[in-house]
Amino acid sequence: MASAWEELGPGTVRRRLPGWDETLGAVAGPDGVLLVDAGPSRSAGGEAARELAGLLGRPVTRVVITHPHFDHVLGLAALPDAEAYGGEGLAGFLAAGGRAEVGRDAERYGLESGSADAAALPESWHEVPAGGTLDVDLGGGRRAVLIGLGAAHSGHDVAVLVPGPVPVMFCGDLVEESGQPQAGPDAEPERWPAALDRLLELGGPGARYVPGHGAVVDAAFVRAQRAALARRFGVAP
Repeated sequence: MASAWEELGPGTVRRRLPGWDETLGAVAGPDGVLLVDAGPSRSAGGEAARELAGLLGRPVTRVVITHPHFDHVLGLAALPDAEAYGGEGLAGFLAAGGRAEVGRDAERYGLESGSADAAALPESWHEVPAGGTLDVDLGGGRRAVLIGLGAAHSGHDVAVLVPGPVPVMFCGDLVEESGQPQAGPDAEPERWPAALDRLLELGGPGARYVPGHGAVVDAAFVRAQRAALARRFGVAP
């Protein structure tokens, strides 16, 4: 329901989904909504789009996937008309067996629709260059800055900065609050602390940092998690 969405700033909201506690974010422009991550299934993505249409009065026209793990990407199957944005190399990853890999991963976690939802993921993507940024003009003076981090938590990490008096940074699973950050087989842990350094540099000390799982945090939390990750993975401070 729409009341599950938390306001982070003017026209900027987020909600935590039940189950894996993953975060969805949304930024409204005059004519459409940019959705940050899409949830774990076609049904979750469709429900989010309906909720946002009621809450913000606009359809979802763009979706940014912060990383291609099933609980963040498979809801995109419900939004075939939305423009899809992801990290550099994401389209190639999906075409070279990534769809099947994501679908199998979802089914290992009990989602029967995993393979079908993965097969429906788009072939065409706007890719954010690793180490670069991509400005998305939402109209009416609104914009979102997509930040390409390359490989860290996953092979294709992207964050989304919403500029404003109090900036909002959607971090994906580069930051987690409700549990320890997870490093799976596609992670490059030695690059993770540097990715967090970049988010802190671009977001600044006063930003609201939105983790992939858990409550909204501040820069001090991100710095502490960065230090913990560096110790955990043996990365020099």
